[in-house]
Amino acid sequence: MNAFVLILQRDLRLAFRRWSEIATPLMFFIIVASLFPLASSPEASQLRESGSAVLWMSALLSSLLALDGLFRTDAEDGSMEQLILSPAPLSLIVLAKILAHWAVSGAPLLLFAPLLAISFYLPAEALPTLIIALALATPTLSVLAAIGAALTVTLRGGGAIIGLLVLPLTGPVLIFGTQATEMAINGESALGPLYLLAALAVFAISVGPMAASAAIRVAME
Repeated sequence: MNAFVLILQRDLRLAFRRWSEIATPLMFFIIVASLFPLASSPEASQLRESGSAVLWMSALLSSLLALDGLFRTDAEDGSMEQLILSPAPLSLIVLAKILAHWAVSGAPLLLFAPLLAISFYLPAEALPTLIIALALATPTLSVLAAIGAALTVTLRGGGAIIGLLVLPLTGPVLIFGTQATEMAINGESALGPLYLLAALAVFAISVGPMAASAAIRVAME
């Protein structure tokens, strides 16, 4: 557990020193979601109808921007070999790095998504469901991103390959997240999609770090 805390603190310190890695995904999310109302019809009904899909697609694409450096920096400076040889389980170290990645790329979306939802005329009653759905979905996206980054850790220009690997796997998250938001907008109970998002998050957090650590061992050989 000490290794988990140390790796988490280290990655968070490095992330805040490279503030552009935090600002770029967040600014992408804000810009894409803000430009859509300008490019489409200004009618409230049409914006409300497409708002949930735009917010979720923007969140998904913004989460892919910070993937390339998840393990690559450690692989390039030789830290990854030391982490592999350390007595701490590699899956625990990977979990700490995933948590740090989520803290700087996924958690900020929870703060700005309600503000952007207002521009799509989403009712205030749907905002709590949107926040809860994003809180359940973004950890799953970070785990999927970690698996893709682990598979391409030694490849140059692996960012595009990561996107090709991760995007097909994000389908269920996108479907259930959008469905939960739309049900909340229509005044219906969104517990079903939220339960499914929670199940996906638990499964991803349980299995994902082990899959990513196995991929790192194979890639570093």
